[in-house]
Amino acid sequence: MRLPLFVATLACLSLSNPILADEVQVAVAANFTAPMQDIAQAFEQDTGHRVVAAFGSTGQLYAQINHGAPFEVFLAADDTTPARAESEGLAVAGSRFTYATGALALWSADTNLINDGEQLLRSGDFQHLAIANPKTAPYGLAATQVMQALNLTDALTPKLVEGQSIGQTYQFVASGNAQLGFVALSQVSRNGEITSGSAWQVPAALYEPIHQDAVLLNKGANNAAAAALLEYLQGERAAAVISSYGYGH
Repeated sequence: MRLPLFVATLACLSLSNPILADEVQVAVAANFTAPMQDIAQAFEQDTGHRVVAAFGSTGQLYAQINHGAPFEVFLAADDTTPARAESEGLAVAGSRFTYATGALALWSADTNLINDGEQLLRSGDFQHLAIANPKTAPYGLAATQVMQALNLTDALTPKLVEGQSIGQTYQFVASGNAQLGFVALSQVSRNGEITSGSAWQVPAALYEPIHQDAVLLNKGANNAAAAALLEYLQGERAAAVISSYGYGH
């Protein structure tokens, strides 16, 4: 979905007139931390606007928005939460669009642990498996869908350790508190290569598509920087960054 005319107009004004440079407060799903940092840097260079980003699980961020947090743009890890923000009057109607489609990975900090991810899960030859809280983190929900699709829910549930966000889940595995975990592919991959440890990109058929939507929140309705950022996320430079982290667009 493209931005409505008035939003696009604000974006164009902010891109063409540095005098209008402003700051935008953004709530960002934890899986998108590294891409957002790259995009924010490019956006600031190109527009003069400043991005102030807070990262966390989609559910936690939504709760903060619902309780009056000063966020102006919301980049969620699903499409249902931004739609809910619209329906509940917290976001500008018609401003929502999909900025990325996520991918799930089974990852270990041990470079030799994961050769065949499905076989490893079936073997149960590990002590702890980290997932994000499926109630607040869409990647955690996807992990539970994978376990269910493989008929491994009962076998793996006793081994689970739960992070409040996909960022915390990654830290459980990186620190060795869990031998492996379900994380976002973007956290462990760049330009098609695993950046550390060992990983298995989970086949997309094993979980529902992770469509990640962005939406303009009411607090940003009159902020040219907020509109400009949403427009920028749909441009070629942002798309290249998003793709480099393993997302579909």
